[in-house]
Amino acid sequence: MANPRVPYRFSHQRAPLAPPPDGRIMVHLVVNVENWQFDQPMPRTIITPPHGRETVPDVPNFSWVDYGMRAGLPRMIEAIAERGLPASTSFNASVIDAYPAAAEAMRDAGWEFIGHGVHQQSLNHGDESQIIEATLAKIAAFTGQRPRGWLSPGLRETPDTPDLLAAAGIEYVCDWVIDDVPNWMRVKAGNLIQMPYNLELNDSIIYAIEKHSSPEFLLRLQRTLALFERESRRQPRVLALGLHPHLMGVPHRFGDFEQMLDLLMRSRDVCFMTGSQIADWFRGAEPPPTV
Repeated sequence: MANPRVPYRFSHQRAPLAPPPDGRIMVHLVVNVENWQFDQPMPRTIITPPHGRETVPDVPNFSWVDYGMRAGLPRMIEAIAERGLPASTSFNASVIDAYPAAAEAMRDAGWEFIGHGVHQQSLNHGDESQIIEATLAKIAAFTGQRPRGWLSPGLRETPDTPDLLAAAGIEYVCDWVIDDVPNWMRVKAGNLIQMPYNLELNDSIIYAIEKHSSPEFLLRLQRTLALFERESRRQPRVLALGLHPHLMGVPHRFGDFEQMLDLLMRSRDVCFMTGSQIADWFRGAEPPPTV
């Protein structure tokens, strides 16, 4: 079956969209800030257990992620703030309790909070609608603003997720990595935007899964930007970077992260936007379907 939520078409066959005034390439920095619970198996590991027997607590793999929350994240917040750039955090709501200083620092920096579940576990662990509502309500109480966007843990959905998100008032979802510009999704009621995200420009894929050397992310970004600068003359582009503090915030990769930001800032075609800013632009450029 073809995609049941977004009708198929070649990406260049849609009508041209008027780009934002500040640039044809909309860069979306998405920093995934997650709570991997100490008393649960780790969702992803850097080191396998002796003899393949999983242990809880999993101290080495928990420490891998905990380092990112203690040392990697403040580096990333500082680098982004020094350059005056907007950013979004894909955010487990339980981070508010588990890592309060991290939550407060991103709130104080003015980052947009994107719903990312309560904990870093898939949405089929319990009542999905309750998980979504608990996530949004907890973030709203902390930030004073109910999230407009959503990224499912691991980008994993159930067949009902888009409908439940739309019913909860979510305006865009980043799970469907299918195009370089947004699309309107089919949902039972209301409207939902498929927001471009990235698996190719994502430190979790590049480093934790594919296990490339540190410069790989910068190389991929250089080549992607070169192509987007050419393609965006005909159609705007959304260039999202998927980032995690325990992967991009480590010392041997952090220089590459800074180079990535500076590379993007040098391009005359680039503007930095949050997810909601991109959603607002898209809604104006292509109004939602009436049926």
